[in-house]
Amino acid sequence: MIKFGSLELSSPILLAPLAGITDLPFRMLNRRFGCEFAFLEMVSAKSLTYQSRNTLKLLASCPEDRPLGIQLVGSEPDVFKRAMDILQAGEYSVFDLNAACPVPKVTGKGEGASLMNHPARLRELLKIMVQNTTLPVTVKIRSGWDEGSQNARDVALHAEDAGIHTIIIHGRTRKQGYSGGVDYRAIQEVCEAVSIPVIGSGDAFSPELVRKMMDETGCCGVAIARGSLGNPWIFRETAAYLKNGKKPERPGMEEIISTVKSHLDACIDFYGEEQGSMIFRKFFVWYTKGFRGVKRLREKTFHASSRIEMHNIISELSLAEADHRYQSADNVPESEMP
Repeated sequence: MIKFGSLELSSPILLAPLAGITDLPFRMLNRRFGCEFAFLEMVSAKSLTYQSRNTLKLLASCPEDRPLGIQLVGSEPDVFKRAMDILQAGEYSVFDLNAACPVPKVTGKGEGASLMNHPARLRELLKIMVQNTTLPVTVKIRSGWDEGSQNARDVALHAEDAGIHTIIIHGRTRKQGYSGGVDYRAIQEVCEAVSIPVIGSGDAFSPELVRKMMDETGCCGVAIARGSLGNPWIFRETAAYLKNGKKPERPGMEEIISTVKSHLDACIDFYGEEQGSMIFRKFFVWYTKGFRGVKRLREKTFHASSRIEMHNIISELSLAEADHRYQSADNVPESEMP
C-alpha cells in the first residue's frame, strides 16, 4: 500500500507523469482499468505563473479524476512560491517536484535531473513546496547524474530533511536516459536510507516486473510509465497478479478494438475532431505494437483527420494478425519521458 502523508492508496501501483501523454483522456482510460492514482503531465512552474493557455490545458481534470497528483519542474525558488499559490485552488492530492527529467532542454536550464547535482537547491525548492501547502509533497529523482555520480541516497536524505512525505526514484542515471538496465540496488539504498515511503520506477512493463522491483528493492509501490502505453490493462492485470500470483489472459481483439475506439473518442471530445485525431496517432502505434500486418493501418492514420475515418481504421484491426504482448515502448522519444 502506498502512503502520501495521510492519503493511503489501496493499490501499490500508480500512473507516472508523462509529458505529452498523461492528459485527461489518457488518465481516465487507465482509471477504467484499475489505476487508482495518476499524475498530470509535468508542468513548468514558470509557465504556470504566466497562466499560458497551453499550460492551463494541462491542468484540465474532472471529479472522477481523483486522487490526482501534479508534478512541477523548475529551479527558481520565487517562481515555485508563486506556482504553489496558484495551485492552491486546484483539487490535487499530491504535489511533486521533478528532479528526474533527463531531456537536455530541461536539464540545460538547471531543472529536472540537473537538480541531482545540487542537493541543497533541491532541498530548498522542496521546503518551499512543503511550507506552502498542507498536502503531501513528493519528489521524483534518478539514481544520479551519471555512473560516476550516483548520489540518490544523499539526494534522498536532503529531500527527507525538507519534510516531504514520499520519494519516487527512477533507477537510471540522467546519462542513461531510458537505455540500459534499471539499477535495483540504487532504489534499495534509498529505501534503506530514509524513513519515508519510497516508490520505484523504471521498466515496469508487466506484472512480473512490478513484483520483481518490489521484492528486490523493498519499495512500497511502483510508478508505471511506459508500461501503460497502449496497455491500460496493465493496472488490472498487475492488481490480480499481486493478489493471487496469477496473471489474467491478455484482452481479446474485441476488447482491444473497443478500448482503442473509446480512447480515440475521448481525445476528440477533449481536443476537437482534427486535433484529437492527430494526437491519437501515436497512441494507435502503441496499441498495435506487437501486431503483425498493421503497417498499412498505421500509415492510414497519418492521413485521417476525422472520427469516422479513425473508427474505420481501428475496425480493420480485426483483420490483423495479433500477437498482443506486454509493451516495451522502447520507441518513445525521450522528450516525452519526464
